[in-house]
Amino acid sequence: MKLSNFNFELPDNLLAEYPAENRDESKLMVIHRETGKIEHKMFKDLIDYFDEGDVMVLNNTKVFPARLYGNKEKTGARIEVFLLRELNEEQRLWDVLVDPARKIRIGNKLYFGDDETLVAEVIDNTTSRGRTLRFLYDGSYLDFRRKLRDLGQTPLPKYIKRDVEPEDEERYQTIYAKYEGAVAAPTAGLHFSKHLLKRLEIKGLDFAEVTLHVGLGTFNPVEVEDLSKHKMDSEELVIDDKAVQTVNKAKAEKRKVCAVGTTVMRGLESAVSSEQTLNTFEGWTNKFIFPPYDFSIANCMITNFHLPKSTLLMMVSAFIGHDLMKKAYKEAILEQYKFYSYGDAMLIL
Repeated sequence: MKLSNFNFELPDNLLAEYPAENRDESKLMVIHRETGKIEHKMFKDLIDYFDEGDVMVLNNTKVFPARLYGNKEKTGARIEVFLLRELNEEQRLWDVLVDPARKIRIGNKLYFGDDETLVAEVIDNTTSRGRTLRFLYDGSYLDFRRKLRDLGQTPLPKYIKRDVEPEDEERYQTIYAKYEGAVAAPTAGLHFSKHLLKRLEIKGLDFAEVTLHVGLGTFNPVEVEDLSKHKMDSEELVIDDKAVQTVNKAKAEKRKVCAVGTTVMRGLESAVSSEQTLNTFEGWTNKFIFPPYDFSIANCMITNFHLPKSTLLMMVSAFIGHDLMKKAYKEAILEQYKFYSYGDAMLIL
């Protein structure tokens, strides 16, 4: 499989700028892998495809307000700082992206907030766009994190050209988000409402939770034609014993195990035992799934509609089959499904 196999024309008007009015009322395309049948539903109709004892695996990561705006010392130039990951709690070191990158050098200081009580110094150029910052702040670590949260904005993807609105803080977060650490939402989960989760629970479904802190690497463009040469960024993953037991029980009973999102699918496939069951995991994964690939854990999947040439589209192709993926995406464009983070969803059975 080559990169060019994953290119298609996506009309700009199908990129979702806003979420659906109600979480569970986005459109849902249902795809049956065995027959190739495609159905058009609403997300809340999802319940009709699952039975008692089936398992849904959720990613309970929580998005933190990772986008800050600071001013460069002397010139006062406005610089966007995107927090990627904390490197050292004690020293307040962070890996960040800066924009515009060409204006920032080692030794430069950036000032944040109207009172400028938060200052950062650039101490390393880690990549062409990335930097390492040391935040200079006198208060306690808790105060420092509170300050970051107060100054930060919800990190909506760059394709959304509008300003961040108050509702984004809630809507760019799953309702089951628990552990802060993601700089992008696991978007398949955004469609679940409290009401829908309750209905699934009443029907007898079980839920397993994993934590995969989504980084920007998920969205990095693939720039090599030979997919085996692409390197994914590492992301932090935790799969505990409770999740393992729930998933393996369902597998043993030949139930549906549904990965809610590509992040969950990557997480599950990063922790497969030699018996093709799920193992506990605590660490980092840089797993890149592209066709051909044999999946070991989940046998169905919920996902959004992805961009051309994205690693997410490649995973969907590996799971659904390349020809059926192309057919489904053609139909999605025809039926005006919305794409990307705030877009509509697909259930692959």
